Amino acid sequence: MELPFLHFPSAYAKLYTMRLYNSLNESLQKRFGEKIYKLSLNIGCTCPNRDGTLGTKGCIFCSAGGSGEFAGDPHRTVTEQIEEGIRAVSGKRPVRRYIAYFQAYTNTYAPLDFLEKVYREALVHPKIAALAIATRPDCLPSGVLDLLSDLNRRKPVWVELGLQTIHEETAAFIRRGYPLSIFHEAVKSLHDRNLEIIVHLILGLPGETKEMMLDSVRYLNALPVSGIKLQLLHILNHTDLADCYERTGFHVLTPEEYTDLVISCLEVCRPDIVIHRLTGDGPKDLLIAPAWSTKKRQVLNSIHKELSRRNTWQGRLYAPERKEAR
Repeated sequence: MELPFLHFPSAYAKLYTMRLYNSLNESLQKRFGEKIYKLSLNIGCTCPNRDGTLGTKGCIFCSAGGSGEFAGDPHRTVTEQIEEGIRAVSGKRPVRRYIAYFQAYTNTYAPLDFLEKVYREALVHPKIAALAIATRPDCLPSGVLDLLSDLNRRKPVWVELGLQTIHEETAAFIRRGYPLSIFHEAVKSLHDRNLEIIVHLILGLPGETKEMMLDSVRYLNALPVSGIKLQLLHILNHTDLADCYERTGFHVLTPEEYTDLVISCLEVCRPDIVIHRLTGDGPKDLLIAPAWSTKKRQVLNSIHKELSRRNTWQGRLYAPERKEAR
């Protein structure tokens, strides 16, 4: 099913190219008029890739924590997790409002009455300005979509979809568990309900060339996506990806390669898309490779410095003439 292609005239490009890229921090400052900080929550969800519906091992790169190693304690209520997160942040940063980020595993994969309870509990907290819900595109039944739409009328709700790649061969290798067509349908359903869509892409997946990774960004340009998270591939202990790495020794990106790749992704990315992440940091006690990724600030500084050195920016090579996603 085709989605409306988003065309942005040159006037928009000029607006966004005044800075190196459309960062989440700047976007939140403009939207809310102040610094907004994310609080990672864990509501104890599982995933169809783990409970036997699609599989039992999860995606090949997924650790036991389901990407929620930095999230709260699922044995505590949502309110308790929010309050704990606020206490942890308040001593470091002057922040008045927060985003409730439902992070661990698949946060729409649960009974509807349970989801409504935990979402609304976060929504009514006086210091929560918005909800961010991480999930899979194959876990968005109509009842959940309607609930999210209703919540969105009260406070902003964005839905984070783990796409990782548009290439079906890679998707099969990482055991993603759904075809690209399912993602496409999910984007349409979310867009029809005026929900903001954030998409996760992993850079450095085995077998993918630079051009393949850029094609994933170009694909998203033609969809009503409001944000992208670029994630460096981490090889974590106790995952099947770690076993594959031990057997094959597949190439892991160097800092220089990753910097060049991120910049190339930004250059072809539609200029209005908010960049929610340029890299990521896996749990140090689980990380096998790349070791350099633990120096997150240094990685970000290198990307910013190289963007300036090359005199380039997000959207510089964006091609709006590409009129439909594949």
